[in-house]
Amino acid sequence: MEKSRPLWDNPLQFVFACISYAVGLGNVWRFPYLCQMYGGGGFLIPYFIMLVVEGMPLLYLELAVGQRMRRGSIGAWKMISPYLCGVGVASVVVSFFLSMYYNVINAWAFWYLFHSFQDPLPWASCPLNGNRTGDEAECARTSPTQYFWYRRTLNIAPSLEAAGALQWEQALCLTLAWLLVYLCILRGTESTGKVVYVTASLPYCVLIIYLIRGLTLHGAVNGLIYMFTPKLEQLANPKAWISAATQIFFSLGLGFGSLIAFASYNEPSNNCERHAVVVSLINSATSIFASIVTFSIYGFKATFNYESCMSKVILLLTNAFDLEEGSLTADNLGAVQGHLQAAHPQRYAELQPQLKNCSLEAELDTAVQGTGLAFIVYSEAIKNMEVPQLYSVLYFVMLLMLGIGSMLGNTAAILTPLTDSKFIASHLSKEVVSGLVCFINCIIGLIFTMEAGNYWFDIFNDYAATLSLLLIVLVETIAVCYVYGIRRFEKDLHTMIGHKPSWYWKVMWAFASPLLIISLFIFYITDYILTGTLQYQAWDAAQGQLVTKDYPGYALAVIGLLVAASTMCIPLGALLTLARRRLRRGRARPVA
Repeated sequence: MEKSRPLWDNPLQFVFACISYAVGLGNVWRFPYLCQMYGGGGFLIPYFIMLVVEGMPLLYLELAVGQRMRRGSIGAWKMISPYLCGVGVASVVVSFFLSMYYNVINAWAFWYLFHSFQDPLPWASCPLNGNRTGDEAECARTSPTQYFWYRRTLNIAPSLEAAGALQWEQALCLTLAWLLVYLCILRGTESTGKVVYVTASLPYCVLIIYLIRGLTLHGAVNGLIYMFTPKLEQLANPKAWISAATQIFFSLGLGFGSLIAFASYNEPSNNCERHAVVVSLINSATSIFASIVTFSIYGFKATFNYESCMSKVILLLTNAFDLEEGSLTADNLGAVQGHLQAAHPQRYAELQPQLKNCSLEAELDTAVQGTGLAFIVYSEAIKNMEVPQLYSVLYFVMLLMLGIGSMLGNTAAILTPLTDSKFIASHLSKEVVSGLVCFINCIIGLIFTMEAGNYWFDIFNDYAATLSLLLIVLVETIAVCYVYGIRRFEKDLHTMIGHKPSWYWKVMWAFASPLLIISLFIFYITDYILTGTLQYQAWDAAQGQLVTKDYPGYALAVIGLLVAASTMCIPLGALLTLARRRLRRGRARPVA
């Protein structure tokens, strides 16, 4: 079904849509974590190499395919070859899985946003126990921010087996998140054109505000020094290169079908090559920009915790040994401790269990990603800022905009193939199709609002897309270069943008990118095999910390189904097409 008119009012709107989709939570919470894990500024070397070898070429390929075929993912790959219809179906299945759990993050952002108007913030201190004689026991064993996340927000179960009840507050927030998504896509993907200006630009405004505030925080410089000090020995670590390639791959949203869907509404003469380069560079620049903001916050939080730790040790020693007030400082603490240990060994030994080893480097080395960074570390830093309510509202509004922007792309990947179908388009309006997609996702997503819902969230986040997307993009690249034909593709690009692709693009498409994807695929398969029994992190309320547990058998079965549900679409699509063609030939054959 040919698009009757382009969706985008102008090329800039298309770029905003791609940025809104590609620049998501991964730029804010995963890239800083990888920088921290793999050598600070040194991680940028493999990251930019992977951007050139993998990111830009594959983004250009998907945009060009969508713009040339003017179809969603299913129709586009079916036009290249009927045997490739399963590739588009696999993309839709992965996007459906992603939509099911991804909007839960927006629900959590709504929950924190609503609580951000309280004074003091509810995660600033521990609640009182039932007798009102002290802090609640679980909170006393951990921290107020962790308690608010694990107990007040998730009300998390002790294990995956203890499913627990539905949390109605989280269910309402999830419903609100899906209602907001529905209002943004009310008339199908066409209505996203106006929304993307807000979802793409507002996060940058908030990041700029946070950058100004972050750089003025006490200790911010410690975080920035930590970030930009390269640990070049990490360049010899293969996991640093694998992580850089994976970050590029997923932060650009390759393989989901969203970029093909967006590009299918472009004018045929749109310069998709320029837009691929622009979107890739903006996405990477945003990751670095967000890391500067994050590490300034890290530095503030680490310095605050380090100085608080030092103050407690100084107070404890001053009171225990009747030292003159002010005589013990952070500068002479080590020397005084050595003297006290030598002069009063027995008394010092009694105090030893209460004396914490305060280290700024250890605080900065604490690596956190995902929800732990978004909802615990940032909350911990925000509560210690001046006017914390203001910065809390700004931060969670930014998370919402990033999340909604990504959801617009995810739902576009589902809706575009559906509205391309003549059968569906003739029986259901775009509003109804959009509503059904949102309703079904919302109902299934209620699983993630149960007491064990966060464990299921981690399963979907870790296993629903990784291997599937690698296989999808590998088949896409091979299909364009060796099934459709790279010379034929060259001619299409010449017709669309006025010139043929340079040798760089052709080498990347035909050789470098497929080899890199195959290497990633082998790495993940090998890693899963070597890992043995898959494990997850469960919250232990008695200890006030996360503990490692093995996944039960039924969870492993679900993981297997998640991977198979999308990957098997590719061979099944080819087999069904082959069977259908042979059946038609059999019927067309004349009877003797």
